[in-house]
Amino acid sequence: MRLKLIVLLTLAACACGLAQSYEPKPNGAYFEQFQPLKAPSVTGLVLRRGDRLAICGDSITEQKMYSRIMEDYLTMCVPELKVTVRQFGWSGERAPGFLVRMTNDCLRFKPTIATTCYGMNDHEYRPYQDRIGQTYRDSSTAVVEAFKANGVRVVEGSPGCVGKIPFWVKSATGTVDDLNLNLCKLRNIGIQIAEQEKVGFADVFWPMLTAGVEAQKQYGTNYAIAGKDGVHPAWAGHTVMAYAFLKALGFNGDIGMFTVDLKRGKMKTSKGHKVLSAKDGEFTISSSKYPFCSCVETSDPHDSYPSCPTDDPSSFNSIRSAMTLIPFNQELNRLVLVGHNARSPNYQVTWGEQSKTFTADQLASGVNLAQEFPVNPFCIAFAKVDAAVAAKEAYETKQIKESFRSPEAKSDMEGVANRTEQERQPLADAIAAALVPVTYTLKIEPAR
Repeated sequence: MRLKLIVLLTLAACACGLAQSYEPKPNGAYFEQFQPLKAPSVTGLVLRRGDRLAICGDSITEQKMYSRIMEDYLTMCVPELKVTVRQFGWSGERAPGFLVRMTNDCLRFKPTIATTCYGMNDHEYRPYQDRIGQTYRDSSTAVVEAFKANGVRVVEGSPGCVGKIPFWVKSATGTVDDLNLNLCKLRNIGIQIAEQEKVGFADVFWPMLTAGVEAQKQYGTNYAIAGKDGVHPAWAGHTVMAYAFLKALGFNGDIGMFTVDLKRGKMKTSKGHKVLSAKDGEFTISSSKYPFCSCVETSDPHDSYPSCPTDDPSSFNSIRSAMTLIPFNQELNRLVLVGHNARSPNYQVTWGEQSKTFTADQLASGVNLAQEFPVNPFCIAFAKVDAAVAAKEAYETKQIKESFRSPEAKSDMEGVANRTEQERQPLADAIAAALVPVTYTLKIEPAR
């Protein structure tokens, strides 16, 4: 009897373990068809000071949007890490294609850590077949092992989701659901590779799919998390992608904390921020760490980054929109104001030219300025650094896809590599030059 009880308890424990091995699903019959394995958890910061990050992937990476968000974040939100970035996106590429070119195009630059994002083309835009999964498994494993053999740490990224059958893929078959079920299978294979190879994993697919469904409930059925063509996301989809990779890199989201004694008018700041003066509840602060800005105050019609005056938070081309679907600000972008010893039940907080009223209890618990004030004094400085990042990443595509494939490169690859590196260096230097401390005022006064 006792043996039988032990067996039953063991089976029950196994059953519970199996139930916990899958991601929780939102309510709704639509999600029942998907079986997303539980993504590995991340403990602690994966990046190291001075890391050289390679962002590798297909045309979605070559869009230079999620990579731009990531580089912006690494440059401005955690400048103390001094991480440098290169993007290696290549339109139409599959994992086997990157494996062929990674030595010439990527490893020559001696990255110390790399993210990969393949699977979209590997899934062939058709229902899943075992041969598709095996090819993806073999080539993706080979990519990871090649990186590891060269001392490169890896974060294996899953593919994203699709929103429609792409018109340019003449061989595409099945339904949109068939394609997403295929992509979910490749995502699960990526988890198995990451666990087998003991590398990191970034879950792009599941957050993107669930955010897309939620967005259509909130903003209408025309909301396209995977972009207008169903494959290449706009800013909202790329924000979800960047969120997945930044979380996989282990960031805790602490940008800064301002702790104010509301009675005495004194403020303490965390590292990266310094109080220059304080008088009558108005604090002048200098910050070398920026919060992530979801829009910028720019009038440049050639810049694709969302502009605050025209940004529509209900649009799939808005970073702010994505932030209503995923906990980006809560988990990655916390610049927190805490107020103690309140003398009034409510306080008006003015940051730059924007004002909002908070209760004393809200201030005591902490107010995330980055979330409450999307338009803030950092937007102008952020735009300058972002523009420099965009220019550098644009050159990196030209360097790899044009210069490295030129007739000159066929006869003198090393010469081309050296010449293009000299051309790239001023663009990298421009990012560092644009990153300057921002000085601003933060006023906290009893609300009338």
